[in-house]
Amino acid sequence: MEQQKLPENAYRELKPGEEYKPIMSAESKPKEVTVYSVSFGLIMAVIFSAAAAYLGLKVGQVFEAAIPIAIIAVGVGTISGKKNMLGQNVIIQSIGASSGVIVAGAIFTLPALYILELDAQFYQIFLSSLLGGLLGIVLLIPFRKYFVKDMHGKYPFPEATATTEVLVSGEGNKKSAIVLAVSGLVGGLYDFFATTFGWWSEEITTRVISAGEILAEKAKVVFKINTSAAVLGLGYIIGLKYAAIICAGSFLVWFVFIPFLSHFADGQTLAVGEGVVKLIGEMSPEEIFRNYARHIGIGGIAMAGLIGIIRQSKIIRSAVSLAAGELTGKKSGGETENSLRTQKDLRMRTLLSVLIASLAGVFFFFQFGVLGDWTQTIVGTLIVFIIAFLFTTVAANAIAIVGTNPVSGMTLMTLILSSFVLVSVGLKGEAGMAAAMIIGGVVCTALSMAGGFITDLKIGYWLGSTPAKQEAWKFLGTAVSAATVGGVMIILNKTYGFTGDGALVAPQANAMAAVIKPLMEGGATPWMLYFAGAVLALILTMLGIPALAFALGMFIPLELNTPLLVGGLVSWFVTTRSKDEKVNKERGDRGTLIASGFIAGGALMGVVSAILKYVGFDWFAQHTYAEIIAYPMYILLIIYFIRDSMRSSKA
Repeated sequence: MEQQKLPENAYRELKPGEEYKPIMSAESKPKEVTVYSVSFGLIMAVIFSAAAAYLGLKVGQVFEAAIPIAIIAVGVGTISGKKNMLGQNVIIQSIGASSGVIVAGAIFTLPALYILELDAQFYQIFLSSLLGGLLGIVLLIPFRKYFVKDMHGKYPFPEATATTEVLVSGEGNKKSAIVLAVSGLVGGLYDFFATTFGWWSEEITTRVISAGEILAEKAKVVFKINTSAAVLGLGYIIGLKYAAIICAGSFLVWFVFIPFLSHFADGQTLAVGEGVVKLIGEMSPEEIFRNYARHIGIGGIAMAGLIGIIRQSKIIRSAVSLAAGELTGKKSGGETENSLRTQKDLRMRTLLSVLIASLAGVFFFFQFGVLGDWTQTIVGTLIVFIIAFLFTTVAANAIAIVGTNPVSGMTLMTLILSSFVLVSVGLKGEAGMAAAMIIGGVVCTALSMAGGFITDLKIGYWLGSTPAKQEAWKFLGTAVSAATVGGVMIILNKTYGFTGDGALVAPQANAMAAVIKPLMEGGATPWMLYFAGAVLALILTMLGIPALAFALGMFIPLELNTPLLVGGLVSWFVTTRSKDEKVNKERGDRGTLIASGFIAGGALMGVVSAILKYVGFDWFAQHTYAEIIAYPMYILLIIYFIRDSMRSSKA
């Protein structure tokens, strides 16, 4: 091993002529794909697919599997005395991380089949997840070099950063390992005591005082913040710039749109979803967000995605021309660079073969397993390919910026568009709903995989893995995860169900079901809200403001955006207190380690909490004064974060 820590230029933009050299150099031949790494990765894929599916359907949040898998891989390697495990640990993490992305693609859409009282067989869930996952992999790989190399230092890649720090700390860097371990313990225990024992609340709001409750009820104004250490760490890594833009979108929705809608449309009823009959004045700010304002964010994400596609059209064209060149036997430029081990992707011929096979699989699946009509099958297959191809870069972009993939928002747009097209070719009613949901499931999984896989490839780039090996073995991880998710979902439906008392809430799938039914049976769709979001994204682009980050803030709930801003402010404070830039840099690096520890500890405790919930652990009742206690606890966490980050040097 040439070095035990990331190079100084790992997280910043490169100067003209400067080159990034990873820990495992291009000339080295590290162990990567072994029986141990593949077997371990597959075991992780099975375990985390089951855990993520249960927790995601229970509370609507899919925890990121990459970080806890990296921690387990490093821990097992250390305990067993294995040396030089960095290359193998990357493969373990990459294969195992298939679980989280496949689960997100499946549970956001496919439970809606049960909710709509439509039959869903194992093969439908399995093939929807498998084919979507395969499409996500092959459609992303041509863009790997752009996102991980060409845009080096321009995107924060928060989850990839945290996972990379975990993997590096396991390679003998004792100082970094201690900082990471201590912060992981602090962050993990902090989140664990809040989520498992309810000693303090995970969320604090202005409703805690009577004046805040009145403000929320009368003016529809409420402020919320998630107190999780993991989300605070995420905000630190994202940085103040993007965190501020994300929060600006969130503040516009919660402090402008929602009070405005309530004030001027108080006597109007809703017509944006099935069963929504409340007057706006009777709704809470959260209900107005869910039924109205969030749709503006969806429109913004869709338009920002289209703008991104147009801006990245040159990259898309180059990827297509590269594919055409390899297919016809012509060699493209860049042979010297592409011959480096750390820059080798799977051959384009291989990718095209998998793409064609996957699309053929989608076609036959739709024809013989879903639709049974050749015209509708052709239309459905085209919808899947076009939307997955175009929005692959959007999903990767979102993950690179904020670490959160707005896949449910993009899938909702897919459902609306596919429903509109399918109705125009004569498909409606129950058959139309089933077809639209399965099409949405394939697209959702493809976009989820594209967003998640770019994280794996960025980790590999920073550390010096062989991209082609990550890419090849990702297919196997996808297949195993898809089979696990299919089985788990059927078991959970039979055990708990997704409707009625005691059922799993499956919030995203319920939202999809509520949207799809009026589209297929006739009903109101919030086109004007989507249009408003799209126009806003255009205006933001004209002003030079990143529209995707802003629209993400409009779509993601307020309580998950505000701590990003807090984390960004901590990052700014820590890295600007000294007049010595070297000191600021050291403090910033130490802060990144602490933030990574917070994220890692929180993610790992999320898995533990899910297991405890699954086995019936019943200590989850929140204490009476939990929200009040959360205020000083959160402040203490921030103070600890700042003080520990600034310990590295003295100004």
